[in-house]
Amino acid sequence: MSTQWNPDLYLRFQQERTQPSIDLVSRIELDAPRAVVDVGCGPGNSTQVLAKRWPASELTGVDSSEEMTAKARRDYPDRRWIHADVRDLPCEPRYDLVYSNATLQWIPDHETLIPHLFGMVRGPGALAVQIPLQEEMPVRQAIRAVAARARWMGLMAGISRLVVGSAGFYYDLLSPVARSVVIWQTAYIHEMDSHASIVTMLESTALRPYLARIDGEPERHEFLQEVTEEVSTTYPVQTNGHVLFPFHRLFFIAYRQ
Repeated sequence: MSTQWNPDLYLRFQQERTQPSIDLVSRIELDAPRAVVDVGCGPGNSTQVLAKRWPASELTGVDSSEEMTAKARRDYPDRRWIHADVRDLPCEPRYDLVYSNATLQWIPDHETLIPHLFGMVRGPGALAVQIPLQEEMPVRQAIRAVAARARWMGLMAGISRLVVGSAGFYYDLLSPVARSVVIWQTAYIHEMDSHASIVTMLESTALRPYLARIDGEPERHEFLQEVTEEVSTTYPVQTNGHVLFPFHRLFFIAYRQ
């Protein structure tokens, strides 16, 4: 059962995945950060957003997926890419900006993780984070409903929920040590061709832990078909045949003294 990331499938919905990165970068009030690290850089799409705003910065991309960092090296060979778990990086103030787009939900213990990341920021830099709020979305309920059926229950037992705290949780962690904390939440309304497109978009992210439990392409297709059918009961079809898929995301930026 494969647990590898699929960069090509991930980038099939590059516009939807990159726009939150663009929005987060646009809100960061730093003029010219010298050293920037992209935590969970994936195939490098969000790192390029950073490069566009601060072309003179020294950019480093870090990801725990060897497949993702390999893709980033191929596509952007002039950047520095590190295959590592961010929790293993030194908690030392060596970056002017520690940035993470749609990654921290995969890493447990945010009560320890967030101070670790903020500890990597040197003054007067910033920690800037975007986290998908998928656990609150109907599509996650649809996935869990299928996984709980008798056909799949044994295979799917023990899959952890994504790790996401509330806005207040992150504010309380950071406000005692930060100069200021900015928090906001956005729902992106994605126009999808069909309910199957929603499921395809999530194959490389939210559905990945479930699919990793399934041996055999026929069984994998069966599970995805059941999820698609469940999703179709939740998101209505528009008059032109498309489906609107609201995707909620939480953002926060903490500035160091």
